[in-house]
Amino acid sequence: MSAVAATSSHLPWMWLVSRGSGLVLLLLFTAVFVLGISTRLGSSSKAMPRFAVAELHRTLALFAVAMLILHVATAILDPYVSIGWWATILPFTSHYRPLALGLGTLAVDLGAAVLLTSLARRRLGHRRWRVVHWLAYLAWPLAFMHSVSAGGDMGIWWVAALVWGSASAVAVAVGARVLAAVRGDGVSRRSIPAPPAHRCLGTARIGGG
Repeated sequence: MSAVAATSSHLPWMWLVSRGSGLVLLLLFTAVFVLGISTRLGSSSKAMPRFAVAELHRTLALFAVAMLILHVATAILDPYVSIGWWATILPFTSHYRPLALGLGTLAVDLGAAVLLTSLARRRLGHRRWRVVHWLAYLAWPLAFMHSVSAGGDMGIWWVAALVWGSASAVAVAVGARVLAAVRGDGVSRRSIPAPPAHRCLGTARIGGG
């Protein structure tokens, strides 16, 4: 009985941290995705020039990586269920909600591919990097479906508002990107200026395609 009580005492805060970090991660991923697309639309302003949007995109991508580590670590360490570290690498290998967790794992794997190729962008070349970078358009819907199916708290109005608000923002951004492509608008990625201090960082640009 004492062991059960001890486990129960650890469950609430661990689950809250895991779910909370997951929601923040979805918001960060959405912001990175939308900002990445906005750098390709060719619109800018004096208050937010294009290089500033690209810089914010990179910074939020780094925060997203840190939040992902926290989310995965708390999910594995949660004593309520046994997920296993391998389930964070190999999709659909968890005994607990294999579909929901598998979708999240696929999103992580695709995001990791985008990040690693961005770090090696100079060696890969722009064309190869861009082909892999298109995976970001698949990673976000996988992360979204994982958030909807794995959380179990979509009945809470503000959680549902955050999740579906993120979906709406991405839908609008993708729609604008498709419309710009059809009309022949937008800018070349190479024409986007970047501060010299960040040219050597090679941080990931997600959703810019």
